[in-house]
Amino acid sequence: MVSKTHPLCRQDEWTSEHQFRLLFSRAEFVLINSWMPVQQIVYHMLRFFMKTEVANSGDSLKAASNYNIKTLMMWACELKSSSFWTRDLNLVRICVELLHTLSVWLNDVECPHYFIKNCNLLQNSFSVEMIAGQLLGSVDEAWLSMWFVNIYIQKCSMLCPNNVSSLFCDVITNMKLQNLVSDVVGWRLNTVLEDMWSVLQAAEVYIQHGASNFLTIQSCVCWMIEAEKTYTHLPTYFSAVTFLYLAYKIPQIGFTDELMDVLAAIAGQLISTHCHPSERSSELSLSKATKLMKVVANSSCSTMQLIEIELSKAYLYRALRCNDSDSNSIYCLANAYLAVLYYTTGEYQMAIDHCTLVMRSQDHSQCSSHVVQGELLPKIDDDIDNVLGLSVFYQ
Repeated sequence: MVSKTHPLCRQDEWTSEHQFRLLFSRAEFVLINSWMPVQQIVYHMLRFFMKTEVANSGDSLKAASNYNIKTLMMWACELKSSSFWTRDLNLVRICVELLHTLSVWLNDVECPHYFIKNCNLLQNSFSVEMIAGQLLGSVDEAWLSMWFVNIYIQKCSMLCPNNVSSLFCDVITNMKLQNLVSDVVGWRLNTVLEDMWSVLQAAEVYIQHGASNFLTIQSCVCWMIEAEKTYTHLPTYFSAVTFLYLAYKIPQIGFTDELMDVLAAIAGQLISTHCHPSERSSELSLSKATKLMKVVANSSCSTMQLIEIELSKAYLYRALRCNDSDSNSIYCLANAYLAVLYYTTGEYQMAIDHCTLVMRSQDHSQCSSHVVQGELLPKIDDDIDNVLGLSVFYQ
């Protein structure tokens, strides 16, 4: 969920502050990374074409936004056959056909949302019919081919050294055009590793500075998302730096609620970045601990598992510290789970102590609302009846 006001509701003061919309960026990221190279290239070419034409057409083409192009590509990747993308590998032909599809959407003022049924991404307030008819609907392969040569290839050549960019002035035959493109591609392949090295060096500096000075749950989530966009292995580097910072900070200021949430995010358990007073309730802390315990129960023994166990304990102790933890239901459940975690790490006396606190509780009448989840209990031996019996006994 992101804080976003519907265009038709921006005049209402209360609505403009309280409206949210669904965000599908993670799903989109997974889909785009699954595309074939030709699909990713077409997506890039369409974005460049629309961005350039928007800049030259004022505000009239803003309806055909980047998100609409992304939606167009997601639908095309799902509905078009593989031969559409691989037949003679004509990128211009593919772009023309997709632009014509977008033209129909704009004429009908209807862009179907990829994830939400019956949701239209276009608003009736956009005057897009004329733009769709005059521009997108009239685009053909010959025109778009010339457009890409004169606009796209020229722009690419201008990024190259003079000995390459100067070749564009003499492009009068197909052979010279092919030679120019080959030189541009060759130059890019020779410089891409150097550029990536510069990006990674800058990212390392910014990550170290950000982790040590501006680390919050919000910045942590933002860093991980941006790091993944930049380079595949950067999220691992960010996690390592953050772990070191937390190891340095916790002995100084203690395991605060914010550091707990940051550690949970690094461990892969995303915590909401919008915190309200009610979110510090014992039930929420109990829920976070249970979620981590399920991860631990299904993973092999590792350093990360030990971190998740300690984090689960911290959330359970937070639940016991909350003002609303007086109910026997929360009190008994948190202590039972602490006993499970201490048993898992071999601290049997601590496990016994927490079990004893449960047994000494006088009133179990409220415990029916919160019961131990059987899959979280440790398997003591091969007889599953022991585990089920312990769960039934507690209930």
